[in-house]
Amino acid sequence: MKPLFQYVVTLIFAVVILSSCQKDVSFEGANPEVSSPVVPAVQLPTSTDIPETKPAVQTAVNANVSSNIGGFYKALPARYDSTTQKYPLLIFLHGVGEIGNGTSDLSRVLSFGVPKLIHDAKFPASFNVGGKNYSFIVISPQFKNWPAPADVNAMIDYAVANYRVDASRIYVAGLSMGGGATWDYAVEYGNRIAAIVPICGAAWLDDPRCAKLAEDKLPVWAFHNNDDNTVSANTTRFIVETVNKHNPSPAAKETIWPSGGHDAWTKATDPNYTENNVNIYEWMLQYSRPESKY
Repeated sequence: MKPLFQYVVTLIFAVVILSSCQKDVSFEGANPEVSSPVVPAVQLPTSTDIPETKPAVQTAVNANVSSNIGGFYKALPARYDSTTQKYPLLIFLHGVGEIGNGTSDLSRVLSFGVPKLIHDAKFPASFNVGGKNYSFIVISPQFKNWPAPADVNAMIDYAVANYRVDASRIYVAGLSMGGGATWDYAVEYGNRIAAIVPICGAAWLDDPRCAKLAEDKLPVWAFHNNDDNTVSANTTRFIVETVNKHNPSPAAKETIWPSGGHDAWTKATDPNYTENNVNIYEWMLQYSRPESKY
């Protein structure tokens, strides 16, 4: 009986070992509930956590935004269609040499400044400010004539209605005529925008209008060249000095280079040009303001 007893014990022991091994071994294609270990779910980053890496996509749009705007260029972040997030809006205003009908003349807008940078794939896809990543929607309208503040506002209205704009982060910048239009728009609609960058701006603001800018606490960074024979650098000096007489918070800021003629925009809009370690885009993104209804 002893050999039989040993045989039974050995058989039972073998079955237990075999059963244990089958539970510990997993095979490709096996039922994961039986053979695969439980792996905790990984929280994927949201779209706002992922910085853009590809250049913005800039396209021509023919639309009668106002009687003075027949078309514009829009540049949307590369991942715009795969997200639901809202983006900062930068409106860039061209100079008098780029005036046109918004259709067959529209390509003139690509000659200078931000739309040229985007066209040449030299505009950064993303900016990191305060530990957050931001990518702009950039709208560059073409004006048929010298723009009024209402024209710029119509362009902003159109952008807000048709694209996912973060209305607390609307910025306006422009060169020469567009720089002047930036100043003029800011006087009339300063509560709607978060910051402005007028470049060699052709504008003539008196003390009451400068006081309005100060009252609205609108951040300003203005640029000019001292040897500009088209629009005197004294216009920028006067406006910034007069605004600051009214003690705005923050104070209006100016950068006036000694030379360069009328072209202050190439350097001012260059993402590689920085002061206090920020370029104009990073500087703008420091500021936001509550949404306003117009």
